[in-house]
Amino acid sequence: MMKTRGLGRIYKRGNMWWIEYSFRGEEHRESSHSAKQKAATDLLKKRLGEIGRGRLVGPQAERVTLSDLARMVLDDYGLKGRKSVPPLARLRDYFPNHTRAIDMTPDVVRSYVQHRLGEGAAAQTVKHEVGILSRAFALAVEAGLLPYRPRFPMPRVSNARSGFFTDAEVGRLLEHLPAYLRPLTEAAYITGWRRGELIGLRWSQVDWETGTIRLERGTTKSGEPRSFPFSAHPRLAEILRGLREETSALERSSESLCPWVLHREGRQVRGWYYDGWRTACKKAGVPGRLFHDLRRSAVRNLIRASVSENVAMSITGHKTRSVFDRYHIVSSQDQTEAVRKLAALQDATVKEPRKVVNLEEARAERTRTVPAQLRPRDGSSRLQRVANGGSELASPTGFEPVSPP
Repeated sequence: MMKTRGLGRIYKRGNMWWIEYSFRGEEHRESSHSAKQKAATDLLKKRLGEIGRGRLVGPQAERVTLSDLARMVLDDYGLKGRKSVPPLARLRDYFPNHTRAIDMTPDVVRSYVQHRLGEGAAAQTVKHEVGILSRAFALAVEAGLLPYRPRFPMPRVSNARSGFFTDAEVGRLLEHLPAYLRPLTEAAYITGWRRGELIGLRWSQVDWETGTIRLERGTTKSGEPRSFPFSAHPRLAEILRGLREETSALERSSESLCPWVLHREGRQVRGWYYDGWRTACKKAGVPGRLFHDLRRSAVRNLIRASVSENVAMSITGHKTRSVFDRYHIVSSQDQTEAVRKLAALQDATVKEPRKVVNLEEARAERTRTVPAQLRPRDGSSRLQRVANGGSELASPTGFEPVSPP
């Protein structure tokens, strides 16, 4: 047995060598899994180095693998009720399942990022994959399986979309869209709700008495409930009434109930009709526009209508301000209007140039304006009499002083 005060010790237990050390007041014992003393010495040096850096890995952390991390992420998605699937496939293709978590250092992950970008993957896709890996490490830290979460390198993403619609463009687009997509498009342009939220809308969520449509908790992307007072918007109220009449007629003819507000011949609109959308956008003179641009346009319209940002976010369902700012796009027309307002303000506040007046002319003009009844009978002014040696004092105002009684 070897022991150095404060530096732990190594000792033999059966045929295997063990180490003992202390970290933050807690004793740790660990097997070197070797019958050689040098293996125990090297392991003790490794642990003391980790203690010196303030991050003890320990044997438990060394047993955590990528497979364990993936399982924790899947369990977390299930607990939160998320319908999407975490992007783990590419990570598992690059890293074997038995890869230890402690071996996935920032340098190793940087190599993974370069590999994925070299394959032609989008920067946002790779960022999402690395983000899931970082989330897995955070879950492992919360569970006490890992001592810390490393800071992984993220690819730079600069693909914020800038598309939005005007009222005229939406009007032209509706002319070329199929009939079953027109109410969905108009509703998205008015409410700013996501396509999936509108497609999944049921008649049970339309409250005709209060004039609101509501999204239940758990049905939105953020998980929070949301409502929209359609009775305050005549056009949206007209759309919903028309859809209700069509649905009622369809139910009478088919003798079956249709729970969907936006449907196609009684069936829920599933997926998305990309070809029909692209063709309509091209014919309307707005090629390349996305359905999600309607959501951005609704945000911009709310801001233009002087709606406060907090209220606008509660209507559209934006949870974070950063995303809301990305959608609040300033177009060239907005900038032109702003410059016009600036020019109008400056024109209204332009001051007249200061007029330079000759002092002699001003004195003569002031003399001529003295009332006649205040002039002396001989026609001379008081100033002239004083100048000629008179004893009277001239009033600095040009008026005769009042004599005391």
